[in-house]
Amino acid sequence: MTDLRSLHDAIAAAPPGPGTLAAFDLDGTLISGYSASVVYRDRLRRFDISVAELLRTTGAAMETRFRGADVSGLMRIGVQSLAGRMEDEMQEWGQRLFRQEIARMIYSEVRGLLAAHRHAGHQVVMATSATPYQAQSVAEDLAIEDVLCTRPEVLDGMLTGQLASPPLWGPAKAEAVRTYAEQHGADLKSSFAYSNGAEDLPMLTSVGHPVALNPDRKLAATARQNGWPSVNLRPPQSGNDPVSIARTTTAIGALMGAAAFGVSAGLVTRNRQTAANLVGSFGPDIALAICGIGLRVSGKENAEAARPAVFMFNHQSSLDMLVVGSVIRHDVTGVAKKEAARDPRFLPVGALLDVAYIDRSDSAKARAALQPAVEKLHSGISIAIAPEGTRTPTPRLGKFKKGGFHLAISAGVPIVPIVIHNAGELMWRNSLVAHAGTVYVDVLEPVPTDGWDTSDLDKHVEEVRSLFDECLHGGHR
Repeated sequence: MTDLRSLHDAIAAAPPGPGTLAAFDLDGTLISGYSASVVYRDRLRRFDISVAELLRTTGAAMETRFRGADVSGLMRIGVQSLAGRMEDEMQEWGQRLFRQEIARMIYSEVRGLLAAHRHAGHQVVMATSATPYQAQSVAEDLAIEDVLCTRPEVLDGMLTGQLASPPLWGPAKAEAVRTYAEQHGADLKSSFAYSNGAEDLPMLTSVGHPVALNPDRKLAATARQNGWPSVNLRPPQSGNDPVSIARTTTAIGALMGAAAFGVSAGLVTRNRQTAANLVGSFGPDIALAICGIGLRVSGKENAEAARPAVFMFNHQSSLDMLVVGSVIRHDVTGVAKKEAARDPRFLPVGALLDVAYIDRSDSAKARAALQPAVEKLHSGISIAIAPEGTRTPTPRLGKFKKGGFHLAISAGVPIVPIVIHNAGELMWRNSLVAHAGTVYVDVLEPVPTDGWDTSDLDKHVEEVRSLFDECLHGGHR
């Protein structure tokens, strides 16, 4: 078994530039589990599979599993069932399944591997037997531009129920990678290929650097015999175990209790901010500790370097509120969507911090709601805001909204980016349960807004967003 650091060293030692290729399988390699299972579960939930198709699929799966048949039969049955559907409908379906399920299946550490290859200037490609509707959203999220996959035949925007070419399985996948390398001027002798299954031995043996990534038993044995690197990545958090549920419930209770104490203290002292600072100095830390979550913060001094400020953070899960609170700690309030005002978990904190709630469906109301936040900044109170506006299914950044930038310009204060690397791995975007682990955070240097003009706002938004993007792609230290 090879450790991940040794694999990173091998990538760094390989010839730099686009002459080196890095080909990644999808199922079991980039994601934990199989995208086809997600597809079939969704179709079963929607009663979209006939009994006849289910029987044919089960039979083909048995042939593949126990008799070593390739996936051609299975793929053809699946594609035949999609005859008559519009391709744009299929693309939307794939995007929905990605957001709802597949996004959480991505191995977090593959992002570091991809970043290492990109840093070396290598060409990165996905090679999979899956259809584009299973693979494309994963590729886009991981910024993999080229996808070699099994493509259904499409005529006038409609699936015919036939395959445009044989499934990319075994030798066919190896040939597709070989052709891609020739077309893009890559040398397979210096290239990498990653897979979890022995069916990809043709692809693995075609390159100079084969890697058994999360290998099955047969591939692990082959890797040992040949001295290939064999790496098992940390599996994504799955399921809600009783310990995590109990910890999260206790943490929410503790946080709400602390917030309620702060509200009471504010009423007694007639100073809401003093009470908020008191709770902010210990409330998030206690809740995180109860959940078994530690923070590793780089650049923590930047959180105090320029106050007041507009603190911007990328938004992955409900855990972000605790992470950001633990980093900023005092003299801060927030801007949140109107729906959060009805969230019982958020209500005491919102009341204590005097959060500004925004109706995102009405831009005029949203701008009016920001005015009290500008006044807060003038009074010395910082603002925390998620410029994406909503949680993203993975660490990949969404589009930044302009509200926080208008705030900073209006108040004449700097922007401090808080980059949260992996909170979504410990608490999935739609989950109410947090899992133990470590969250990595980078607090970047304050970005002055002196001299900024709203006429150039798009440029400034992109400049700040690029700081987040570069930090996320670089991985946590």
